[in-house]
Amino acid sequence: MIRSTILLAVLPLAACVTTPKAQGLADVSGCGDAKVADLIGKRWTEALRAPTQKRAGVRELRVIAPGDAVTMDYRPDRLNIETDAEGRVVRLKCG
Repeated sequence: MIRSTILLAVLPLAACVTTPKAQGLADVSGCGDAKVADLIGKRWTEALRAPTQKRAGVRELRVIAPGDAVTMDYRPDRLNIETDAEGRVVRLKCG
């Protein structure tokens, strides 16, 4: 009796559990981040901009280096590429 009561109380919470994302990837929501996930760890150059935009299927791509000022507007169709101090891609996210 007690077990079934606990199970009925806890079971609905299981639906709220989220699975962890792959390191450096955001939810796929239209910016194509998963399509260009192979960029993580590679050194970013501007020569990669056009092919990356085409592969991701986005019109706007923003590269963010440490210390760069960025606007806080959220654009689900924009791909943000975050780099480390050496210029290597460390994170991809929509926005």
